[in-house]
Amino acid sequence: MDKIWLKSYSPGVPETVDASEYSSITDLFEQSVERFRQRPAYSNFGHDLSFDDVDRLTRHFAAYLTGELSLKKGDRIAIMMPNVLQYPVALFAALRAGLIVVNVNPLYTARELEYQLNDSGAVAIIVLENFAHTLAEVVDKTAIRHVIITQVGDLFGFPASFIVNGVIKYVKKMVPDFVIPNAIHLHDALATGAELTFSRVEQNLDDIAFLQYTGGTTGVSKGAILTHRNMVSNLLQAYVWASSALKDGEEVSITALPLYHIFALTANALFAMKIGARSVLITNPRDFPAFVKTLRQEHFSIFVGINTLFNALLHTPGFEQLDFSSLKFTLGGGMAVQRSVAEQWKQVTGNTLIEAYGLTETSPAVCINPVNIPAYTGAIGLPLPSTDVSIRSKDGKEKAIGETGELWVKGPQVMRGYWQHDGDTQKTLTDGGWLHTGDVARMDEHGFVYIVDRLKDMILMSGFNVYPNEIEAVIAAHPKVLEAGVIGVADPGSGEAVVAIVVKADQTLDEEELRVYCHKNMTGYKCPKHIIFADTLPKTNVGKILRRELRQQYGDKIK
Repeated sequence: MDKIWLKSYSPGVPETVDASEYSSITDLFEQSVERFRQRPAYSNFGHDLSFDDVDRLTRHFAAYLTGELSLKKGDRIAIMMPNVLQYPVALFAALRAGLIVVNVNPLYTARELEYQLNDSGAVAIIVLENFAHTLAEVVDKTAIRHVIITQVGDLFGFPASFIVNGVIKYVKKMVPDFVIPNAIHLHDALATGAELTFSRVEQNLDDIAFLQYTGGTTGVSKGAILTHRNMVSNLLQAYVWASSALKDGEEVSITALPLYHIFALTANALFAMKIGARSVLITNPRDFPAFVKTLRQEHFSIFVGINTLFNALLHTPGFEQLDFSSLKFTLGGGMAVQRSVAEQWKQVTGNTLIEAYGLTETSPAVCINPVNIPAYTGAIGLPLPSTDVSIRSKDGKEKAIGETGELWVKGPQVMRGYWQHDGDTQKTLTDGGWLHTGDVARMDEHGFVYIVDRLKDMILMSGFNVYPNEIEAVIAAHPKVLEAGVIGVADPGSGEAVVAIVVKADQTLDEEELRVYCHKNMTGYKCPKHIIFADTLPKTNVGKILRRELRQQYGDKIK
């Protein structure tokens, strides 16, 4: 396919990027901390770390990892923390030490944690004390040799650290009992590292930086092998795309999505480091009243989130009264942004919600809308610089403009493969370097890409292809609906039937009212045959609706 999207690029956006501008993520980090040394880098619960603090702490921790623990370049280290100040310290220290980072969801069950640690071969882990009880259940069944434990307030300074840690542990009782022999406290590790000399580890762009595990929402979780080249390329792609809207050293970024997830890892952790932004770390974004209280204290200019997060904030009392005068850039990804949510966000904040698209396997960004679009378009945007996309049929033939097919992607941000899953790598990556995304998409004559739905989620209704994304968006636009998830179930008459699981925003909504609304806004075969009202919908750690769990919960109950 010709790169017709290049004609739609905003002025000043180049066709390509060159990752060789940096030798590694570590090189980028070191240049940024030198450039922005005196500026605040991270804020959490009212406590700040400057770029200079982050440089010093990561150097000490990296010295501990390499000098005291004797970890070698290429060893895997797991990080099991939510958004606290220790996360970026652990992240950049591990990278400075030449280690491969394995990000771990702290809400994992013991089974999930054991699987990921064993699959990755991690030999060390740093874990927030609140979640150490899960690690304690499985650590003896893994290759983990070193456990570093930290508490929420450890980097707040005395006496705040003492007070916060005491309240969390003894008053709120948020730390379940655990026993992990020979575990080291982060304070002790940093003190030891401060007495050691750190020797810079030589790295290049082809070294592995992350084993970033997929969510496992469509099968077994797999570790995407992401190199320094993958990550630096995607970071530079995002940088040249958004630089016209932002100023280095002046931005404040709200970091509510978990940094252990690929979206926030690049769009928040690495992007903020590149531009010298202050990142406001939101440890528990699901506590929406507290979240809004934090936002009230900030003049934030960058907001990265997903549809369910934006929707929940818009329904949180007090959000509409915040000061949005500094907000320059709102980025939505991770799942489809719904028109009703985007339009309400624009109405409340005055800022356009810019939709983007990506995957764990692409570090993650593939497409993004121009930063100067005046309103939501329904498109996931244009392919980023140095990125090729193609719409293909099941037999791999390229589709014409406007036709739907599977989205294929090629570019420097595409992973090397799946760690220890060669069969899955061969199914996902072609010999020519194209990645099968598993998403149904189309491209218009201007090069804008539109996601229709996941191939695996498509519902076949009496010979018609029905896409849950579309139905969910229509139902969510009803003023009495908070959110909705749509699945297909077996049906003897039509092959499959459409089922909508709906969370009410207004308890006066009934099934009849919703059915009338659906038939008014969708052709008959798309309208749900079954409507189920629920209190909540199952979601991933970042808030993406889990259709697989909806099928498990409700599929067998529908006759």
